Amino acid sequence: MLALTFSSLALLPLSNALVREDGVGRLPALGWNSWNAFGCDVDSEKIMTAANEVVNLGLKDLGYEYVNIDDCWSIKNTRNASTHRIIPDPSKFPDGISGVASQVHDLGLKIGIYSSAGETTCAGYPASLGYEKVDAEAFAEWGIDYLKYDNCGVPSNWTDKYTDCVPDGSGSFPNGTCPDLDNPAPKGYDWTSSKTFTRYTMMRDALLGANRTIFYSLCDWGQADVNTWGNETGNSWRMSGDITADWARISEIANENTFKMNYVGFWGHPDPDMLEIGNGNLTAAENRAHFALWAIMKSPLIIGTALNNISDANLAVLKNKYLLDFHQDPVIGRSAHPYKWGYNPNWTFDAEHPAEYWSGPSSTLEGTLVLMLNSENVTTSRTAVWNEIPELDGGSYQVIDAWSGKDLGCVKDQYTASLSSHDVSVLIVKGNC
Repeated sequence: MLALTFSSLALLPLSNALVREDGVGRLPALGWNSWNAFGCDVDSEKIMTAANEVVNLGLKDLGYEYVNIDDCWSIKNTRNASTHRIIPDPSKFPDGISGVASQVHDLGLKIGIYSSAGETTCAGYPASLGYEKVDAEAFAEWGIDYLKYDNCGVPSNWTDKYTDCVPDGSGSFPNGTCPDLDNPAPKGYDWTSSKTFTRYTMMRDALLGANRTIFYSLCDWGQADVNTWGNETGNSWRMSGDITADWARISEIANENTFKMNYVGFWGHPDPDMLEIGNGNLTAAENRAHFALWAIMKSPLIIGTALNNISDANLAVLKNKYLLDFHQDPVIGRSAHPYKWGYNPNWTFDAEHPAEYWSGPSSTLEGTLVLMLNSENVTTSRTAVWNEIPELDGGSYQVIDAWSGKDLGCVKDQYTASLSSHDVSVLIVKGNC
């Protein structure tokens, strides 16, 4: 573990954010993606099943709008000889990508696609490095609304001069000082001079030149200090490596993203990767905590499970209106912030025990959202003390339990919740009483 000072969070968001037409990218994205559920086994039938379930399950009514095709949608190892375009696999998409896009649009939803800022995707399919304009124009013509742009297949002539620290695994060096790297960047290095920055801005410029507004999701795994240039380049940017459906990895990423909250705002959102709710062996408590942390950090909420098989309990988590209202606040762009670490001293970087006490103002909830996490492996209690919360003073407040919707009445001074392992309490704290 490494104790950090407040200066670690003192960096302000960049002011030159990528502002798009029709508000695209102003708020964090809500949607579904094929990868966590199906990997390379993707086709138009699975995409349309998901799209129809977004509507039938009431997710569309709550703002979920993107239905995203991930890797493996094309023919491998070739492009069209005359147009140089990537060729959709006709066995998977018999009506092409434009055909499934039209069907998704007919449901009142939007559709996304996947490529990489390299020569091949992570699964070895054609990617977009050197073909940015060709691919952006094809995506626009097909009716694409969202591009997830990965970081695989990068040839040696496009690798960066220096390496950057992304604390996956050990989590030992969150301040960017990585003595185990072969060639770490010197202090103060300007990562906008890096080849990673160039690769991602080339696709940004191609998308801006296309005849369609396409949400741009950078997936560079947190490399090249992307948090300092992500919001001038894309609408969201991955701040870590990939997620997996286990609590240890979810906790690790949540801990990393805790220290990125001052980069959150309208038109720009650090992305801790897609949701794993409904996958693996996560407990009910872990599913709640995963969703709640992603929502209060105003991360993209991209569902990654098969919606036609989702349980009622997991669906209820994804549909929690209090957390979605906070997440999609049209007036307040900042996320919730940790006000106390709880298990650890404040500003402690710990993959197993991220910050446990969070708060944030909300215009849609007309009050303050307060979250308490039990990061331990046993049932224990957590207490929100009103005069410790920046948005509140001491005294008594009207309180609502966001999970049950129950009005807890007028609560004086503090509220204590008994929480099972890896569970969260989410409170909506309103006016004095």
